[in-house]
Amino acid sequence: MANGSRQAAWEFFGAELKRRREDAGFTQVELGSRVFVSGGYIGQFEQAIRKPQLDVAQRIDEVLQSDGIFERLCRQLIDDRRYADYFAEVVELERLATRLCEFAPTLVPGLLQTAAYARAVTVAANPFVTDEYIDEKVTARLERARILKDAARPEYWVVLHETVLRIPVGGPGAMAGQLDHIARLMRERHAVVTVLPYAVGAHPSMGGMLTLMDFDDAPPIAYTETSFSGTLVDDPGVVKRAQRAYDLLRVAALSPEASLALVESAAEDFRRCASTT
Repeated sequence: MANGSRQAAWEFFGAELKRRREDAGFTQVELGSRVFVSGGYIGQFEQAIRKPQLDVAQRIDEVLQSDGIFERLCRQLIDDRRYADYFAEVVELERLATRLCEFAPTLVPGLLQTAAYARAVTVAANPFVTDEYIDEKVTARLERARILKDAARPEYWVVLHETVLRIPVGGPGAMAGQLDHIARLMRERHAVVTVLPYAVGAHPSMGGMLTLMDFDDAPPIAYTETSFSGTLVDDPGVVKRAQRAYDLLRVAALSPEASLALVESAAEDFRRCASTT
């Protein structure tokens, strides 16, 4: 489903929600209290600013006695086969965020990946799929990255563990190109990237990847991901803990200048390795 048609469908979801809520005689606050979100969230759903998670859509169906229409719409809209089920909503939220903060412990984040790197990661995780499947996944990943070039792009802060710079994903040549790409984005100020060096040792996010998303008129969200699943978190207390963990990572990371020098040095190491093989 194209982005435009997906947005139109979410707008239909919101308009239908507003119509059925008003027919049931509920204010946004009253409906929100019954489905365990704020009235402001209900307003954002109705304006297609924020997309409800599936369990919220199910509770809305229960309260409004809407025969499962909102669950069905939600399932259809988040069922984008270019992305894992748990990640489709994250892609939608990235487009709305005013600031993205990521920590990557082992792999380059998707928004920074080159085609060669993305292809190598996809093939490694899916060794028996078709070339068409791989091309689709790589294209989707590169399309996501376009938000970094938009005029209204979010602030993008990234902390990379030094491990990310050392694993030769796709081979030395592909890795040199990947690190050159990151260095270019750093120099062009499309992203603030810092590196957490090996010497730091233990750190507060050793469990996996972390993304924090801030919005103009909605509460922040945290997203955590492991190898086979991801979780969106909007509980204020948990998000606050995630923000504190990210603050500690940034304090421990190298400066942007030292990080750029390390990225460029690692790229040159891979380039020399590629030239001798």
